[in-house]
Amino acid sequence: MAGYKSFLNAGHWPTLFASFLYFDFCFAIWVLNGAMGPFIGESFNLTAAQKGFMVSVPILAGALMRFPLGVLAQYIGRKNAAMVEMGLIVAALSFGYLFVDSYDEVLAMGVLLGIAGASFGVALSLGSGWYPPRYKGLAMGLAGAGNSGTVLAVLFAPPLASKFGWQAVYGMAAFTMLLPMAVMWFAAKEPPDREHQTFREHISCLFEKDGWAFSLIYVVTFGGFIGLASFLPTYFYDQFKVTKIEAGQLTMLATLMGSAVRVVGGYLSDRIGGVNTLTVVLLVVAASLVLCGLSGSSLAGTTLLFMLCFAALGAGNGALFQLVPLRWPLTTAVAGSMIGEVGALGGGLIPNAMGLSRQHAGTYLWGFVGFAVLALSMLLMLRVVQIRWTRTWAEKGGRARPAVQAAHPGDAGAGTPEDFGRARLTPSAE
Repeated sequence: MAGYKSFLNAGHWPTLFASFLYFDFCFAIWVLNGAMGPFIGESFNLTAAQKGFMVSVPILAGALMRFPLGVLAQYIGRKNAAMVEMGLIVAALSFGYLFVDSYDEVLAMGVLLGIAGASFGVALSLGSGWYPPRYKGLAMGLAGAGNSGTVLAVLFAPPLASKFGWQAVYGMAAFTMLLPMAVMWFAAKEPPDREHQTFREHISCLFEKDGWAFSLIYVVTFGGFIGLASFLPTYFYDQFKVTKIEAGQLTMLATLMGSAVRVVGGYLSDRIGGVNTLTVVLLVVAASLVLCGLSGSSLAGTTLLFMLCFAALGAGNGALFQLVPLRWPLTTAVAGSMIGEVGALGGGLIPNAMGLSRQHAGTYLWGFVGFAVLALSMLLMLRVVQIRWTRTWAEKGGRARPAVQAAHPGDAGAGTPEDFGRARLTPSAE
C-alpha cells in the first residue's frame, strides 16, 4: 500500500487516467474494421488476401500518422494534440456512417481510422510525463494498458453490427469519443518534462541506431499485438467456423491478456530491467506462435495459446517503453512516436502475410512461422545491442541508473528539465 501511495504522490494521476482513457478509446476505433472483418468480408465476398489487406490498412495508416502527431505535440503540447486528434476521429467516424458502402470506401475509411492509431506516443508521454524514472515503466504501462480498447471493439462491435449493420457502428463509435475528450479537457495537465528544441533535435532519434533497434523489437511486440488482434476475428471465423459474435468474444480473451499484462511488463522492467523482460518475452512469443499454427484443429488449444502469446506481447510492450524514457528523457513523445510508427508498420504486415498464406498455401501456418522467425531474429539483435546499452545509459538488465533518477524533475534535490537532460549518459559517451 505504501508503494502504491508513493507512486500516486510521485506524479499527477488524473493526467495518467485521462491518457489511459484517451488511448483506450482511440485503440478501439483503430481496430474497428478488424473487429467487423467477418461482416465486411461477407458483405463484399472478399478473398483471404483482400480480408488481410483490408484489416492492415488502418494499421499502416496509423503508423504513418504517429510521428507527425508526436512532432505536433512538441509544439502545441500533448494535451492539445490529443484534443485535436480526437476531434478528427469524430469527423472520420461520421464520414464512415454516412458514406461508406463499398470495398474501396472501406479501404478509404481504413485510412481515416488510422488517425486513431496515431495516439500512441502522445498518450504514453502525456501519462508518464509527471513521473520520475523509477516509476516510468509502471506509468507507461498503465497508460499503455489503453490497448485494452481492442477488447471494447471486439466485444461490442460484432453484436452491434449484427443488430444495426456494420456501417451504423461507425456512427455509434463517434459518440463514444465524447467521453475521453471531456475527461482530457477537464482532468489532464501538460507535464513539465518539455523543452523547446529545433526540428532537427526533434527528429534526432531517427538518425540513431538505438532508435532503429527499439523500432525493430517493437515490430514484434506491438506490431504482433495490433496485427494479430485485428486479424483474429477473421481467423477464428474462417478457421473454426464459429459465429461472427463468437469470433469477437474469442479474440477478446486473447487481447484482454495482452492489455492486462502490459502493466506487469512495465512493473517488472522497473525492477529486473527491460532487457531481461524482453528476452523472456521474445522466446515465449516465438514458441507460442509456432504452436498456434500447429494447433489449427483445436479451438480450445488455439485460444489458450493465443492468450499466452498476447500476454507475452503485452509484457514486451511495457518492457520496451520502460527503456524509451531512459534513453530519450526529454523527447519521449517524439521518440515513442517514431518507434511506434515502425512497430505498427510491422503490424500491418501480419494480416497480409496470414491472408496470403491461407490463399496460396491453404493454411495459416506459414504466416505464424514467419512471424516466429522474426521474433527470434530480434532476440538475437537484443542480446548484441544490450551490451552497449548497459555501458552507456542503462544499468545491467536494462534498469534505470540511480544518477538519472536523482536528476529527474520533481525528485528531491532535482534541478530543471535541462539539468535532467544533462544528467543522463548519451551515445556520445560510448
